Amino acid sequence: MLYPSAHEDGFARDHLPPMDQWPVMEDGGLAELHYPERLNAPAELLDKNVANGLGRRACVRSPAVVWTYEEMLERSNRIANVLVRELGLRSGNRVLLRAANSPFLAACWFAVMKAGGIAVTTMPLLRARELAPIIAKAEISIALCDDPLLGELRTAQQAGPHLRHVLPFAELETRMTNQSPSFDAVKTARDDVALIAFTSGTTGEPKGTAHFHSDVLAICDCFPRSHMKIVPEDLFSGSPSLAFTFGLGGLLLFPLRFGASTLLLERASPPELAAAVERQRVTTLFTAPTAYRALTELASRHDLSSLRECVSAGEHLPAAIFEAWRKATGNSIVDGIGSTEMLHIFIASHAADPSGSTGKPIPGYRAQIVDDSMNPVPPGTPGRLAVRGPTGCRYLANPEQQAKYVRDGWNLTGDAYVVDQDGFYWYQARTDDMIVSAGYNIGGPEIENVLLEHPKVKECAVVGAPDADRGQIVKAFVVLREPADMKEETTMELQEFVKARIAPYKYPRAIEYIDALPRTETGKVQRFRLRDREWAKAGRKTLSAGGK
Repeated sequence: MLYPSAHEDGFARDHLPPMDQWPVMEDGGLAELHYPERLNAPAELLDKNVANGLGRRACVRSPAVVWTYEEMLERSNRIANVLVRELGLRSGNRVLLRAANSPFLAACWFAVMKAGGIAVTTMPLLRARELAPIIAKAEISIALCDDPLLGELRTAQQAGPHLRHVLPFAELETRMTNQSPSFDAVKTARDDVALIAFTSGTTGEPKGTAHFHSDVLAICDCFPRSHMKIVPEDLFSGSPSLAFTFGLGGLLLFPLRFGASTLLLERASPPELAAAVERQRVTTLFTAPTAYRALTELASRHDLSSLRECVSAGEHLPAAIFEAWRKATGNSIVDGIGSTEMLHIFIASHAADPSGSTGKPIPGYRAQIVDDSMNPVPPGTPGRLAVRGPTGCRYLANPEQQAKYVRDGWNLTGDAYVVDQDGFYWYQARTDDMIVSAGYNIGGPEIENVLLEHPKVKECAVVGAPDADRGQIVKAFVVLREPADMKEETTMELQEFVKARIAPYKYPRAIEYIDALPRTETGKVQRFRLRDREWAKAGRKTLSAGGK
């Protein structure tokens, strides 16, 4: 049963799946997860900290500015007033946020939810063709956008009728000055939708995952409480975008929940991240295994001694990277697995856990390894990872995908794992066609659709191929219309073609030309044969997704 909603616009709740299709939600007996019926997450993270005397503490930083908790609260209140008084935001309306990580983006995020809106934060690299379906699926009416990123958003706006207001950050900053620094947070229900996070599916179609105000606090009160020792003097930083729930939690929600501060970087390549850690004396780092590998090579040229806690997620952390980082810095890495559907990490390791394992389920969550019929398998047997806890998958208006992710009350993450006799979880492979490259989830069919628009491409199939640096890379198998085009110039042409049309991180880093794609007798492309061949060449195994 859901509590009475405070949303005037009931779109989000109306488009949740029926409750009998939800995963079982449980709290593992954690008292911290017993939230009141009326709950506004930003009010808990900002207003309450200011009321508790933290107002003059540093809250959010960039290389150029430092905002205290009082300043962040004031700015978010002014933005909330612009949204309500000038743009006509009604509680429950969806607001798209488009910017690189910055204090101002964080203020916008808090403002949307304080005003009762639903935040939909998008990657700054997304192109118009990727933004348009997000706007349509969430029926977004308002967008707040950093000025350099307006072009693609304006193009996407033309694709549908929903997006009425696009407000550039520069104009928003001007309008804020005329608004009150006070704003009473809307008394949302704990199970009112607070954010919709979009994830790439294996079909390439974006899926919106709906998360409640209570979910925002639950991820703060589970993983960091059990696996980190946060003090107010800590300074968090890292590379993931706030559009990724891994980044949202690790770089914004967690530090504020514990009265600490965060350093948000618009550009966070490994060299820039290493320099920022040294210059700003970062204590807590969130990034992906690929970045830890690169940072390890930079450790001898930068003073990283301020680091105390390091967290990895987004892809499997190989034992070799873990050991190399510990040798170079003296720090262990907390390896975690999470998902957009679950909002954040649900299994994580401790420093004393076996190197290479993902650890055990964190307090509040349970996990098991099951076969295709959802029967638990014995220790040491590979199977599908099933999880349940205080957060879970609720796709927005997508019953088909919901049925694939949720079965018998469990969330099926799409990962193959083994659990050993001591209860430690060991990653094996993905069980679906999702490509996880350097922490990015990439749907192969999306790249296929772009490649097929090129006049030289007759057919293609895209899979994930193993890669020492990125975990996987996108590899395209291409059948050309003219065999004479099989040359390096064509490869570069196709790669640039993809980069120009969708987010550049999705482009195929490897292209192989073949005469024909493997197919079933009915003509279905057998991507698993291409994928398995690539992994066999690397001496590694996959758990094929039923011949997809």
